[in-house]
Amino acid sequence: MSWTADEIPDQAGKTAVVTGANSGLGLAIARELARAGAGVVMACRTVAKGEQATAQVGPGARVEQLDLASLQSVREFAERLADDRIDLLINNAGVMAPPRRLTADGFESQLGTNHLGHYALTGLLLAKLLAAPAPRVVTMSSGAHRVGRINFDDLHGERRYNNWLAYGQSKLANLLFAFELQRRAEGKLESLAAHPGYAATNLQFAGPARWYERLGGQIGNVVIAQNADMGALPALYAATVADVPGGSYVGPDGFMELRGHPHLVTAAGKAYDPQLAKRLWEVSEELTGVQYAVE
Repeated sequence: MSWTADEIPDQAGKTAVVTGANSGLGLAIARELARAGAGVVMACRTVAKGEQATAQVGPGARVEQLDLASLQSVREFAERLADDRIDLLINNAGVMAPPRRLTADGFESQLGTNHLGHYALTGLLLAKLLAAPAPRVVTMSSGAHRVGRINFDDLHGERRYNNWLAYGQSKLANLLFAFELQRRAEGKLESLAAHPGYAATNLQFAGPARWYERLGGQIGNVVIAQNADMGALPALYAATVADVPGGSYVGPDGFMELRGHPHLVTAAGKAYDPQLAKRLWEVSEELTGVQYAVE
């Protein structure tokens, strides 16, 4: 039987932080968690857009400003949540395949937003998560991780930049981070990863600038994609189903994992490489200045 959002266990008394919650997958995730009884912190780059989206989420939600492309914004966000209980963190927000640009801290925008911003955010919220009875962190990746390679010699694409390969690098980094966090925090926290398959959201148009990339996104959204509600199911499954093991990767069960209902899937072998993950972790720690204390 195919799992749906109607099967989310009762989340009453829990608090979930969802990044990028004002639209697309993040909005669908926030709405379903709130519908199951959770309090939801909608972490949004633009507060006005987040406030508009709360009408779809309900009274159990509040909006807090978070720009993952700024470490200062990440730190300020974490400080504002100092008195909050946090049971669940959904690292969902991201950018896809824009022309090369830099974050406020000088990082290539996709690695900086999709990976380094979430690495810093998770680390700064870690103490709050570890204080919860059964904390989980779910990090959103993509099938594009399969074309990704962590290019430590040119991590920010200064010498050569391909927007889609940079996206793949950031999505591989998401998986390496999720699985390494599980190794480091096993028994204290569950870290899982998910991917939405091909979901029709504004992600396909917010980044790519070339006309043929945007046309391809339009065609793909009509011909191949499932809607955002279906695309959100793998993350919701990873976040809420009781017997999903830490370190799992959840994606759609259909052809080439492009669409369908959530089930456990297998990432590319490089995503499970502990030495690669350790090196990326050390580089991420150095770049962000955020250290994890897992006691």
